[in-house]
This record gives sequence, C-alpha cells and structure tokens, in this order.
Amino acid sequence: MLKSKGFYKGINLGGWLSQCDYSKDRLDNFITEPDFAKIASWGMDHVRIPIDYNVLENEDGTYKEEGFNRVKNALLLAFQYNLKVVLDLHKTAGFSFDALVEENGFFESPALQERFMKLWEELARHFGSYPDQVAFELLNEVTDQSYIDSWNALSHKCIARIRAFAPDTLILVGSYWNNSASSVKDLAAPYDDKVIYNFHCYDPLKFTHQGATWTDAIKPEERIPFSESGIAPALFEDLFSGAIQKAAENNTSLYCGEYGVIDVVSPEDALEWFKTIYTVFDKYKIARAVWSYKEMDFGISDARLDSVREEILKYL
Repeated sequence: MLKSKGFYKGINLGGWLSQCDYSKDRLDNFITEPDFAKIASWGMDHVRIPIDYNVLENEDGTYKEEGFNRVKNALLLAFQYNLKVVLDLHKTAGFSFDALVEENGFFESPALQERFMKLWEELARHFGSYPDQVAFELLNEVTDQSYIDSWNALSHKCIARIRAFAPDTLILVGSYWNNSASSVKDLAAPYDDKVIYNFHCYDPLKFTHQGATWTDAIKPEERIPFSESGIAPALFEDLFSGAIQKAAENNTSLYCGEYGVIDVVSPEDALEWFKTIYTVFDKYKIARAVWSYKEMDFGISDARLDSVREEILKYL
C-alpha cells in the first residue's frame, strides 16, 4: 500500500522540530530549502518529520500558531520538491521515549490522553486536506510492554477523532519496546484500511549503537566490526517475521520509520549493514525512512560518509 501511495523510500529530518534546544535559530535554520532539494536529488520520495508537542503547544495546552505555521512551511518545501511527508509526534505531554527527558504520567492520566487526542484533532484540521501527500504517525516509540492495552485502546479512540477531519489520511501506529518489530504482533487490528503498522530497527544494538552513552543496553567502550558481528539477512528475516505475518493477517502494510548506524561505525561497515537490511526490506516491500538526514549521531549527509554515500543511497 505505502509503495503505491509514494511513501516507500524516505529519510528523517531528526533534530529540527524535535530533540533540540528549540531556539529560533535552530527551528529556522537547521533544515532549509536546499536540504529538501538534496534529499529529492538522492531519489527519496518522502521525509519523516519528528515534531515535539512543545513546538505546537504552550505549557497550558493552548496552541502556538507559529508552530503550526512552521509545519505548514515544511510541508510546502517538501511539496515543492515532490516529496511526501510523514508527520511524527515524537513527544507528547507526559510521555517521551527518552528516559532522560522528564515527561511521564501519560498512560496513567486521562487528562494527558485527552490533550494528546485534541492535539491530533488540531493537526488533522490543519493538514488532513493533503491525504495524498501527508501521513500521520500517532506517537514515537511507546516504551513499556505494560502500556500495550492502554495504547491499543487510545490509538483507536484517537484515530476515530482524527477521521472527522482527515478521513483519507494514512496513519502509522507502532508498538512497545520503542517500536520494535517483535512487538507488532500485539497491536490491535487496524482501525480502518488506511492504518499502517510501524516499527523501528537498530538491530543489533551492540553494532548500530556502539559508543552510545545514552543507553544502558550496551557497553559504550566496546567496538564490533561488521565482519565479527554475525549480521546477515537471516537475522532481519527472523526479526521481522512476526510483523510481516501480523500485517498480512490484517491486510495492511509495514513501515520502518527509523533505522540507521551510529557515526562511530566506519563508513565501510555502515554500508555493509545497510546492504544487509535492504535485502529484507526489498524482499518484503517494507517502506522505510532512514535515521537521519543530518547530525544526530547518524547523519547520512555528514562528511564522514562522503566516500561511500553514493553507494549507501542505493541501499536505503
């Protein structure tokens, strides 16, 4: 479905309207028109734009006109270069995928959940008139498995409210363990035939995140070359198998909204990882958006990849 709709090969604009200092300089200048031109020249068909709620909302939940205008301007720039857009709510009031960010209580608070749904109604009012060019991603990376029942119920309620303003917009829904592929099996059946299952893939973490200091899942001092990693297509075949089956059972598609390799890894080894995961994406026609266009420890446009970028672009 996603390939036929033109959301197949994309890239994230991480760190622009999300995970940043939110300064005017950052919001105005981190991503500009030449970046959209470059992304289009690379053969991408869409961008995924992570957005934190505080770009769109004041602390009391009222809306920032300037924030919605920023999103509108981003869409117009993308459309200018024939790029479609996934609007990803990367953080909502009371919830963040990042344990270091002090946002909590969302899954225990009806008030925060209502605020989340109202924000999506507002986004749908503004951008639901572009169903062929804009898709919505409800929430980035639900964390704990214990949230899944609440999340299944809340996501259905939210989609029902979105549909009043955006009846034809594609909507992406991910599962727990930070959108892991293995947790897709526990998502509820899609609300309607325009809902897509979403997952992220940075597996194996000990390879893609080596050197990272923000997760306790690895030892940051360890280094693992690709040749010693054991990474092969069979690893991703097995990892994605449950999600592929779940999507088939529910007559929907899969979208990998994030995947990538940290800048500690050599360019040559990064290329081998992209080649390997690409074989499985291609085999099962899984749409995707690589993390990330610029900086954020994973930048595809960063100078470190100059020697291999042309080759890497073949496998995104």
